[in-house]
Amino acid sequence: MKNFTLLLLLLSAVGFAQIPAGYYNSASGLTGYPLKSELRNIIENGHTDQGYSALFNLYDTSDNDTYYPNQGEGITDQTTTIVDMYSENPTGTDPYNFTFTDRCGNVSSNEGFCYNREHVFPQGRFNSRTPMRTDAHHVIPTDGQVNGRRSSFPFGEVNSPTFTSRNGSKVGPNTTAGFSTTVFEPIDEFKGDIARMLLYFATRYENEYDDSTWDSPTALNDPRDGSQGQYYEQWYVDLLLSWHNADPVSQKEIDRNNDIYVYQGNRNPYVDNPQYVNMIWTTTASNEDVLLSNISIYPNPSTGTFYIKDAGIAIENISIFDISGRQLKLQLDNNQFRINSTGIFIVRLRNGDQSKSFKVIVN
Repeated sequence: MKNFTLLLLLLSAVGFAQIPAGYYNSASGLTGYPLKSELRNIIENGHTDQGYSALFNLYDTSDNDTYYPNQGEGITDQTTTIVDMYSENPTGTDPYNFTFTDRCGNVSSNEGFCYNREHVFPQGRFNSRTPMRTDAHHVIPTDGQVNGRRSSFPFGEVNSPTFTSRNGSKVGPNTTAGFSTTVFEPIDEFKGDIARMLLYFATRYENEYDDSTWDSPTALNDPRDGSQGQYYEQWYVDLLLSWHNADPVSQKEIDRNNDIYVYQGNRNPYVDNPQYVNMIWTTTASNEDVLLSNISIYPNPSTGTFYIKDAGIAIENISIFDISGRQLKLQLDNNQFRINSTGIFIVRLRNGDQSKSFKVIVN
């Protein structure tokens, strides 16, 4: 699982600088499904379909491997290989690596032979229509054989796999409450990435949910619930929010989001603003995340003294980190705290299992 503090710092230091000025202004002050619909308006505007074949050329930039150590046998330059979430081993030796030209069609005969284009939201569910089919925000390069094994199964968590890829991705019966048939489980390193892609899809194409040319939302293994707002069944929402919260945005996602913006003209709002996820969707297990979404810190920027507007929610813990990742000593006193130096800081508030982070500036 990615280091939470480091990723927040990377997000604040790099990611926000790449978002066009005012891009999300019209979403300010909104929560719930109205926020989701406004985000759809934002990311629909400017989205240009570049065609299906062009995705392979995009991957040379958007998905080249500059993020994990060179652990592939015979590979001397990791930037010439593809990050494949179904084969990458972040903590050990990669089972295989794909160079940019190791491309193939639908399904290869054995794992490690070639990579192709995987639709995180299966294209069979929307009858391969465009621009969904060509939308790079949810179409990723993956091993052709594992892609075929994933098929059109939803994502889930598996204890008794019927297939396990060489990096540990699994196919098998779901153990998540609310759904018990076959699912595909990626490794922990990429669960948040997958969740944010699926939530992007639910936002960008929310107005397509009842199109008669799509598969039925009640079809076997289709986790849509048939509503424009929630979009997915509750068990799937619970799963995706769990993955999103446990596996925060990575530098790889930030860079990929920026590359895709240049390529097709729109962004994934849940990479730019991860807090939007919990501001829109709720889980059956807890609603603390929605309550935490009402918390704010002011003034920001400040000369050093900050106040927490908590909307009646008790803050159990507060942590603060400077831009180098060093944790500072801090005490919360009557919803007030002070930072005795200037610069950019990450403040993390926690209540039970839920947390919310802020970028604050001291002048």
